[in-house]
Amino acid sequence: MLLDQYKTEDFFDEMFTEDGGIRPHYQKIADCLRSLDPAEHRGKQTAVDLAFMRSGVTFTVYNDDQGTERIFPFDLVPRVIPNNEWEKMERGLIQRITALNLFLHDIYHDQKILKDRIIPPHYILGAKHFRREFMGFNVPKDIYIHICGTDLIRDRQGNYLVLEDNLRCPSGASYMLENRAALKRAFPALYRSARVQQVDGYGAELRKVLQYVSPPSLGSTTQPNVVLLTPGVFNSAYFEHAFLARQMGIPIVEGRDLVVRDARVYMRTTTGLVPVDVIYRRIDDDFLDPTIFRPDSLLGVPGLVHAYRSGNVSLANSIGTGVADDKVVYYFVPKIIKYYLGEEPILQNVDTFLASEADDRAYILENMEKLVVKSANEAGGYGMLMGPWAPKAEVDSFREQVRANPRNFIAQHPISLSRHPTSCEDGLEGRHVDLRPYILYGEKITVTPGGLTRVALRKGSLVVNSSQGGGSKDTWVLQGDS
Repeated sequence: MLLDQYKTEDFFDEMFTEDGGIRPHYQKIADCLRSLDPAEHRGKQTAVDLAFMRSGVTFTVYNDDQGTERIFPFDLVPRVIPNNEWEKMERGLIQRITALNLFLHDIYHDQKILKDRIIPPHYILGAKHFRREFMGFNVPKDIYIHICGTDLIRDRQGNYLVLEDNLRCPSGASYMLENRAALKRAFPALYRSARVQQVDGYGAELRKVLQYVSPPSLGSTTQPNVVLLTPGVFNSAYFEHAFLARQMGIPIVEGRDLVVRDARVYMRTTTGLVPVDVIYRRIDDDFLDPTIFRPDSLLGVPGLVHAYRSGNVSLANSIGTGVADDKVVYYFVPKIIKYYLGEEPILQNVDTFLASEADDRAYILENMEKLVVKSANEAGGYGMLMGPWAPKAEVDSFREQVRANPRNFIAQHPISLSRHPTSCEDGLEGRHVDLRPYILYGEKITVTPGGLTRVALRKGSLVVNSSQGGGSKDTWVLQGDS
């Protein structure tokens, strides 16, 4: 009964073909849903919601009259990815992070890609997150991007496209793990029969990556001390910070818990100062060290950058990675892949216009009500105009912003994101989804099989961010030819 009234409409549907048939890799899901009556399905959903509430699986919405702390919305119908699709995605993600890491090393050393005019230098040298202070600095193991969350979408034809790369402090991995635990409890028999690849090892793999990039001076015989640096309990992702610290078995600290002595970082404890070798920081560059960046920051650690430059502590991700997830630099990633690897991109970008280019800017200004316009360095669905659905006043405001600061904006034609059956008041309805897989770069590059499927819970909405009314689903990557 749950599937009887489902309509795919004019979108690529993850579960159903155009003629209404079930895609083979969803057959077990469909059989399970057909065996449930709506009341039983709602009961399972309520049980999961209560479990999330008890466990504090939350996120924060700022500037909202209804309160900031919210239970993270989770939908019980899992997204399923067949193994052959996943293998191509995995290759594409590994290719992308490899090229972006080489790009970061280059722009902080020889800048060959700028000298060869593959990217006009002003786009990099004038980027908000380009850190001139770290020119010539060698990061441990030459790895800049230790943790990456790349957002993928599917277009009307079902092609996977990269929407953006998140290279600074990508969030959501905790929800990926909590979603899996919830689905296993709600549908244990279905999960066992589906032959799903595991995500439970993410915490252990992340800790290995952090230990691998410990300072060279530490030596291979000493176990590195790793901590997670959080802005504190009022940060929107604090649940995740605490969750991942527990998963890895490492301390979670705030800036006031750390102190620098003789270019060495220490953690304050009840028994005295303990040396810190690796910091998994969930704080942007600007707030890390008030002696170097923002002097008004109360979140960071005075002297941290000196300790970092002295080779006595490692940071993940490295300072300066933000220049590579600038949405203007995103435009050049296909060229970056070709330049450093000599390969064509396995995963394509969304067609993008640069407002700083005269012809593109003229097109954007003339067609703004038809485009999605994005600020170059915003995240979480903020700083974005959804032209076809925006009121005229908002369109006019963005038009003026683009005229005033064209370097800060890109534009894209709206993509009809694929849809997925999602629990709603009246049963199952199609809602738009994207996918954020997590890529870890240590001794080797690994992609956690699945990631976080985000879903736009509001009917017709294309914005999947939790801060903008989105939720999430468990993501199943099947083994072999399942």
